[in-house]
Amino acid sequence: MRTLDLISMTGGAVRGQRMRSLLTGLGIAVGIAAVVLLTAIGEGIQRFVLNEFTQFGTNLLAITPGKTGTMGMSGAVVSNVRPLSLEDADAVRALPKVRAVVPMIQGNAAVEHASRSRRTMVLGVNGEVPQVWQMHAALGRFLPQDPPRRARAYAVLGSKLRDELFGTRTPLGERIRIGGESYRVIGVMASKGQMLGFDLDDTVFIPVARAMAMFDRESLMEIDLLYTPGVRADRIAREVHTVMLRRHGEEDFTITTQDQMLDVLGSVLDVLTMAVGALGGISLLVGGVGILTIMTIAVKERTAEIGLLRALGARRRQVLSLFLAEAVLLAVLGGVAGLVVGAGGAWLLGWLIPALPTHLAWDFTLLALVVAAAIGTLAGVVPALQAARLDPVTALRDE
Repeated sequence: MRTLDLISMTGGAVRGQRMRSLLTGLGIAVGIAAVVLLTAIGEGIQRFVLNEFTQFGTNLLAITPGKTGTMGMSGAVVSNVRPLSLEDADAVRALPKVRAVVPMIQGNAAVEHASRSRRTMVLGVNGEVPQVWQMHAALGRFLPQDPPRRARAYAVLGSKLRDELFGTRTPLGERIRIGGESYRVIGVMASKGQMLGFDLDDTVFIPVARAMAMFDRESLMEIDLLYTPGVRADRIAREVHTVMLRRHGEEDFTITTQDQMLDVLGSVLDVLTMAVGALGGISLLVGGVGILTIMTIAVKERTAEIGLLRALGARRRQVLSLFLAEAVLLAVLGGVAGLVVGAGGAWLLGWLIPALPTHLAWDFTLLALVVAAAIGTLAGVVPALQAARLDPVTALRDE
């Protein structure tokens, strides 16, 4: 039997039983579509979260109060022995490879102007935010580099907060009240969007020392530092650790590099993507069982055909190849259909719900297609062997 004859007979067998072929391939198609769609959602979420963490740039390191322990919670929840202070920020700023430092405190307060009032997030920071967080003012300027303890009562508005309080009017030079205290607006930030649920556009920035007084806090919530590109993050972390340990006397602080955060996030999200891919894999196995069942039935239905082929001189290996090729063809056709449906579904989902990002995970997609072909082959082995072992005389009598 020539290869072309094998291909022709395989295609004819699939076309001759269209409904059976459709139902057989449907199980594989559903499995592939599930794998493609679920992994696209998982990959999209992974890219979204990683982008959220890197939108402030790279080469960042964070110092937080409290030592992260092994009790399932951060030590920052428990009162630390010594507060994280502005002097700590100055100490790490003096390190050779540190380019800029932002001491930060966060709170919530009413922001008022004229008859308008809005309760929003207040961030106490210094003038190095544009450099460290990669944010810039769209109007006016950011906070000046005043001495922290003698900082002037200036405020910079997020773009959304500016619209709520001033509409289309320029707020520069206007007086607003934040937590009952008067501040002069000197700038409006360019839109930054949300960061893991925090709307950075609905925010007001004020000097960090004034924020500490406003919210009656002795300790900073975080110190973010930007270090020179090309320097190893672990090296900077060791130097910062040495400085902080010398100042505090004990390790009542936590140092987290951006690389560590991304590694943890990446590993968690990889597990998520693999988990949703495994759910689709279950559908593939169900599709494989369907192919096994249908091909077994096909052997029973085509006993006479097998006997005729054997009587005409077809060898067992050729009969085996014929049934295996049919099983693989059904699996591949179902896989391609599932790929089209899954990719289309992922695109449609991303279009209907922009907040839910989707991105095709081609490695999982190609793996799913290979697995589909493998399942088709394995599912067709037993029926094909059964067909190849039929006695020609006995098979012809079946007619």
